Amino acid sequence: MLIDSHAHLDAYEDPEDLKAVLARAYDEGVRTILAIGIGDGPETMHQALAIAKAHTGRPAIFASVGIHPQEAHRATPEALADMARLAGDAQCVAIGEIGLDYYHVDNPDVATQKAAFIAQMEVAKEVGKPILIHCRTSELAKVEAKEKFGTADAWEDLLGLLAEYWPVGNGGVMHCFSGSMEQGRRSLEAGFYLSFAGNLTYPKSDGIREAAVMAPEDRILVETDSPFLAPIPYRGQRNEPAMVTHTAGLLAGLRGITGEALAEATTRNFGRLFPATTTE
Repeated sequence: MLIDSHAHLDAYEDPEDLKAVLARAYDEGVRTILAIGIGDGPETMHQALAIAKAHTGRPAIFASVGIHPQEAHRATPEALADMARLAGDAQCVAIGEIGLDYYHVDNPDVATQKAAFIAQMEVAKEVGKPILIHCRTSELAKVEAKEKFGTADAWEDLLGLLAEYWPVGNGGVMHCFSGSMEQGRRSLEAGFYLSFAGNLTYPKSDGIREAAVMAPEDRILVETDSPFLAPIPYRGQRNEPAMVTHTAGLLAGLRGITGEALAEATTRNFGRLFPATTTE
């Protein structure tokens, strides 16, 4: 039994396509999916929750709701109020994905992203739910983005804001963890779980693999971030929840445990962080 802790199910726009995607996931042993509710912006962040509530079969689907840092300039009081309303639903178990992204030149400026991140952490505290973190630095970005964001470091800014605004005991997930081993340690110290996606399988991901070995067994999760980041051997193709088995298999091998033990650990971890998902 595996859990895909981060999938953009609303990206599968054809209902029949989504139905087939979910069936393949279940056939591969995926029993629960966390559908990420960012949509194309605040006006569509409800879509993941709508999918979760309409779905009556297997796998089980829960949802999050949030405003992605690329849309930080749209985190208006009205949008934040709508987020809080959606987050009150029992099937909405997290706020996210939220955070900082200094990778794309057309992203909002640093101050705007920080303000939106802080505001959403406040919503999460009000509704009592964990947060799902998106963090992408400008280090590998194109020249234009590097010029725009300058020396700003998304990881340092993110960890600083978490230390100031997010109590360690509140919990959350470093989605698609792509940082260094040191950033992984600091994330764990801040009370977060590290979730590993398809990029764990890529040849140049040595740093991510080191963090995956370093993280304690009770603080790891697996995800697809589908339809993005398909793992090897499907890199470059459309990703989907069924493919989480490839990431989980590599993670188990790196940690020297069986696939079954990895599945049990990550399922247990998910249930601990999101207790509402274990009530079935």
